Amino acid sequence: MEKQKFNTGIGLTALGSFWWGVIGVIYFKYISFAGSIEVVIHRCVWTSVALIITTFYFSKWDIFFEIIKNKRNIIYLFFSSLLIFINWATWIYAVGTEKIIDASFGYFIMPILSVFLGYIFYGEKINKRRCLSILLVLLSISFLLFKSFHSIPWVGIIVALSWGFYNLLRKKVNVDTDVGLLIESLFILPFALFAFFLLFKNNLNLFSINEPSLMFILMLAGPMTVIPLFLYVRGVELCGLGPTGMIFYITPTFQFLLGFFYYDEAFSFDKSLSFILIWIAVIIYLKDLYEHN
Repeated sequence: MEKQKFNTGIGLTALGSFWWGVIGVIYFKYISFAGSIEVVIHRCVWTSVALIITTFYFSKWDIFFEIIKNKRNIIYLFFSSLLIFINWATWIYAVGTEKIIDASFGYFIMPILSVFLGYIFYGEKINKRRCLSILLVLLSISFLLFKSFHSIPWVGIIVALSWGFYNLLRKKVNVDTDVGLLIESLFILPFALFAFFLLFKNNLNLFSINEPSLMFILMLAGPMTVIPLFLYVRGVELCGLGPTGMIFYITPTFQFLLGFFYYDEAFSFDKSLSFILIWIAVIIYLKDLYEHN
């Protein structure tokens, strides 16, 4: 039974990671014709709607109201909502501007960055291998900075920092992932609706009742955000952080492969050397993770 539970967790995590790395990339690339601003708006709005529906379905409103009674929780979730918005907006910008490879850079270094942030802010111990992984990441970024300020994959850095600090704040608030994300999305929702109003007022929106098929496609931005999150989080619950940390690398690997082979994104020699350093760091990190779990 325990092995079956573990295997189910591995399968769910792999599916969630695959969704982020392949299905999510293809979907957001497909709707990028709507423009980054409108796509971000729809992701925010329909993620809120999807989470309200799941909160009803799983009967979690008691948990929701319990969380918002705590002033400390609200403050942390407000700032984490800003970080998740930055992450979503940067990712959508990356997909729409042929910077998927740069975004994958961020997701490769994010778990290693999280180890570093845990050491800085929580005093978590790191061994020699993880320290070496962190140093290789810093060396990779320094190399690109030395070669050219413009060669640094800023999109990836922002993706990694926003997601890393997001996880750091969420660690401060021990709440259900989906209910916490609902509260965060509700913080963003008024601004998203106001931005959509401005688009509509200036006749810049593609989302229109006259285009029901297009409306449906854009509304899928909510499920496309929520479904892989549920799969991944459930996988973590069943088999733990260590194994899921290794499986997560499915996401940036497929992002990189799609960006390079399918979408023909540019990949300079300097960036290839930097990625080699990152991949060495990842291998060291995963080997250490495997041996300690």
